[in-house]
Amino acid sequence: MPGIKGPSEYSREPPRHPSLVINSKQPFNAEPPRSALVTSYVTPVDFFYKRNHGPIPVVDDIERYSVSLNGLIETPKELTMRDIRSLPKYSVAATLQCAGNRRTAMSKVKTVKGVGWGISAIGNAVWGGAKLADVLELVGIPKFTAATKSGGKHVEFVSIDKCKEENGGPYKASIPLFQATNPDADVLLAYEMNGECLNRDHGYPLRVVVPGVIGARSVKWLDSINILANECQGFFMQKDYKMFPPSVNWDNIDWSTRRPQMDFPVQSAICSLEDLTIMKQPGKVRVSGYAVSGGGRGIERVDVSMDGGKTWVEATRYQKPGISYVSDDTNSDKWAWVLFEATVDVPHSVEIVAKAVDSAANVQPESVQEIWNLRGVLNTSWHRVQLRVGHSNL
Repeated sequence: MPGIKGPSEYSREPPRHPSLVINSKQPFNAEPPRSALVTSYVTPVDFFYKRNHGPIPVVDDIERYSVSLNGLIETPKELTMRDIRSLPKYSVAATLQCAGNRRTAMSKVKTVKGVGWGISAIGNAVWGGAKLADVLELVGIPKFTAATKSGGKHVEFVSIDKCKEENGGPYKASIPLFQATNPDADVLLAYEMNGECLNRDHGYPLRVVVPGVIGARSVKWLDSINILANECQGFFMQKDYKMFPPSVNWDNIDWSTRRPQMDFPVQSAICSLEDLTIMKQPGKVRVSGYAVSGGGRGIERVDVSMDGGKTWVEATRYQKPGISYVSDDTNSDKWAWVLFEATVDVPHSVEIVAKAVDSAANVQPESVQEIWNLRGVLNTSWHRVQLRVGHSNL
């Protein structure tokens, strides 16, 4: 594509915040300290997790940058940034979460393959851009279309990004056409994040944001959009990010038996305490964290336990400070996380647990063992931290 340089090494990486917890440097994968996530409802760009599969692409001539629309459509088209910015602009508050969030806890049960994420491969941002449904209308695909006249049923996003998993080819993923053409699904071609131009780490100059779906489908550094009869055949759709039962291992895995993971399950984590926190003496402790569910399902409840899950208290939920959150309220951001907090008395050393319930009454599973899978994805088990008082033993 004109205006694009594809670096073969990491000499032109952007600057990053020094407090990020780095999981790998080349490619750069990092998450913020967990405490940073609960300081604000909207995650600052510097503290939004960074997930990459290769060097950060360099777009050096925005005037020549364009996105091509091809495939099973009647009129292929090239769109410039000016074309995309001329469409109605929408702002959508949406949480993106890597499917491998909380993988390290899963690997403690049995080794898994993947980036060793803690609990912070997640962030909540306000994304600004054009709705994909409006963009697809420019090539003759009406809103709420499940299939084009030529048999197109999926929308593939192809990145400028080159990665080893694709043998040096581009990163790519797809979503169903009916989701792409539904304005209420809020799928964006985003050029802004938190009111500012996207930075390079997060997809400059243009990325896809698919709310409620694992982050792997929100393709950064967009190069082309293809209308396909079948879902994308790329590595990250067909040989990764699928949910297998605990019985499957690398000797008996058959990738074709599982569909690509899309919506993420209900999730929560405690961010105000580390895995092990030591208090000098008994007292009150504030327990706070995030809770979110995929598919636009709100959070109905967050429960906190001080005794490893025997008894529970309900936490307060909020998106905007001082305003009570209601999961099905039209004023609530349905694609975004909620923050929760509870103040509890800690008389002695305890295991503190959090679990969330979404608006469809889905509950986080109790143990990691029952959802363990060889890729370590979607660890949504109850989140547990240890609080030790003085020098007592748990």
